[in-house]
Parts: sequence; structure tokens; C-alpha cells
Amino acid sequence: MPSILVIVNPVAGKGRGERAIPRIEEYFRECGLDFSIVRTEKPWHAKEIAKNASRENFQCVVSAGGDGTTNEILNGLLEIPEKVRLPLGVLCVGNGNDFAYGMGIPKNLREGVKVIAEGYRKKIDVGRVKGGLYPKGRFFGNGVGIGFDAVVGFEAAKMKHISGFLSYAIAALKTVFLYYQPPLVKITTDSKTWTQRSLLISLMNGQRMGGGFLMAPDGNPSDGNLNYCIAESMPKFKIFPMILKFMKGTQIGHPVIQTGLFKRMRVKAIEGSLPCHADGETICTQGQSLEIEIYPSAIEIITKAP
Repeated sequence: MPSILVIVNPVAGKGRGERAIPRIEEYFRECGLDFSIVRTEKPWHAKEIAKNASRENFQCVVSAGGDGTTNEILNGLLEIPEKVRLPLGVLCVGNGNDFAYGMGIPKNLREGVKVIAEGYRKKIDVGRVKGGLYPKGRFFGNGVGIGFDAVVGFEAAKMKHISGFLSYAIAALKTVFLYYQPPLVKITTDSKTWTQRSLLISLMNGQRMGGGFLMAPDGNPSDGNLNYCIAESMPKFKIFPMILKFMKGTQIGHPVIQTGLFKRMRVKAIEGSLPCHADGETICTQGQSLEIEIYPSAIEIITKAP
């Protein structure tokens, strides 16, 4: 019986998932690994496969897709009782690969397989967002975006012939003109409550969104906290230089940016609505209230040894 289950999303990265399968098989054999590959066939199929993996005596589950595929697998593994929950490995064949970046997993496919072969495991936190399409909650490994960055993700997903960071960069420029009325929101964390017009609210377990925007450059997925990066409303002409700061991770300390740590947060729209994604997957396009909380040390991932 193979010990490693590799779940491949064949349409990830505009077909890169399917094209990567021969190389995945080659690299696993080079490392002498006993594995089985299963292709996803529909939305949430990866979750179903992952949830059943422990019953089939696999020892770990590897995601070969984008952040959305990894998110589905994460949600499946978290339905397995903790005592028999399988560790998660990731191979980068998607567009953003932001979860892998924040977890120290190589982007290079051959190097990613070597990391799985070496087998170093590390406990990480996960977050859960409730609201919109998921009143009972959806887990996330990398982060939640509310407002501007959610709309950027929605616009990037519409692009048929452009992928990766370029699609997010173009979508960000487009969104400056689409998302022109930030909502008035009430934000409540473990330690404080405040009200403001927010251009974007990024809630991070990892470090990066959109393949290149460092929303929490110092984020630590094993510290028992989530990071927030919240931008106040600003004129359009100031958004462009702010985007450059997000790309460099130099936004911290800017007068319109608030950053900090939290364990629980509620975001409520007083005026307007809340578009939201989790790990790039749509939570809502016009939500009114969202709750986010952390689950410390919820799962093991396979990553590079320190």
C-alpha cells in the first residue's frame, strides 16, 4: 500500500497541474518514495479525498495544485480526529503558491519532492472564518482578505490568458477604479474595538497574498496568533504607491496602516458590504459580518528543516 497520497488538481495554474504529473512521478521515484496519485474531478473533491485518506492507511497527504486545492485538503484533514490526523505536504503547481511561501516550502517542484522525502514536520496554526457562504466556518492556512484585496482576487480569477503574480498585479490596478467606495466597518478583536472606513483588511497566518504582496512580512504560522494589516480609506492616487509598499512589505508604520496580532476578530459592515476570500477562495461578495479565529497547532506540515 502506498504511504503518500498525492492529490493533483489537473486544472490548477491553467493546466499546470496535469502537465506536472509526469515530473511528480519521476521525482518521487528518484527519491524512492511509495506514492499514489489521485486527480480531482470537481470542486471540494480534494477535501473528500483528504478526509478519507487516514481510513486508507496513508501516512501523509500532498497537495499538488494551487492555494485553493491546498485549502480544500486542509479542510478535509481537519475533519479527521486529531490523534490520527495526517500531515500535509505541498507541491507548487498553482498560480499564487502563497501558503507554501509562508510555510518555507520550495517553489521548485523537484526541491519540493525532496522536502517530502526528508520528512521534517512542523506544527502550524490554522484560522477559521465564519460568514457569507460559510456560516459554520471555513478553515484557512494562509490568510483572509476583506475589501480591496478580495476584489483583486476575484478580478485575477477572471483572467483566462494571464496567471501568477502578473494577473494579481493587473487586477490590483483594475480594482483601484472598480472598488472606489470602501465600507465603514466596526472591527472588534480580543483587545480593542474601533470603527473606520477600510480599504482592505488582511488577516494572515502566513506572510504573502496574491503571489507577491507581503501583507504580514513577519508573520509566523506557529506563534498562536493571526496578524492583521488594515488600510484606511485613501484617495485613488495614493493607492498605487501603497500597492508598491505591499509588494516590498514596507507598509508597516505608514499613517494609514494598522498592524497587530489577534486571536479572534469580528468585522461588521456599518455602511457598504464586505467582499471576502480565504486562501483565494470566495467567502462572500457582499457580506455584512465576518468572524475570524485561530486554532493553534492544528496540523503538521512537511517543510524544510530549520
